[in-house]
Amino acid sequence: MADLDEALVLVSTNFRGVTDKSGSPYVLHCIRAMMSVESLDAKMVAVMHDLVEDTEVTIDDLKERGFSDAVLKGVDLVTHRSDVSYEDYIVKIKTDPIAREVKLADLKDNTSLNRTLYREDSSQRDCVRLQKYLLSYQFLTDGIDETSYRRQMGKLSATG
Repeated sequence: MADLDEALVLVSTNFRGVTDKSGSPYVLHCIRAMMSVESLDAKMVAVMHDLVEDTEVTIDDLKERGFSDAVLKGVDLVTHRSDVSYEDYIVKIKTDPIAREVKLADLKDNTSLNRTLYREDSSQRDCVRLQKYLLSYQFLTDGIDETSYRRQMGKLSATG
């Protein structure tokens, strides 16, 4: 059975040399998300939450390496695929406790003030992205219902 060490090796190998928008090693975002969740399964999902979405690694690769069904399901749910709207993606995440916990950790890190950039050439797009993250956080924490979430996200899509 694959473990957290294996997840960390996969992430550090596949994100080697990759930086975020501010130039920091991307792997640090994965580690911060991992440190923000509780269970071992959630930690594995959190550290690998962008692995399938942003690298050549697939869910089948993770299965072959021996990750548990709970970890595979969590990584699969937090992987946003291009043929799925962001709203549908978030609504599906809410159905799984591990995926929900991990996505909340991801959103918190993505919206922390030390990671939020103001880029003059893309300020409108950056503001819309932050609003999308905040609305998703509110929905995942039951601050707003699905109807309100979808309505507000629709308004954002119309402006962005």
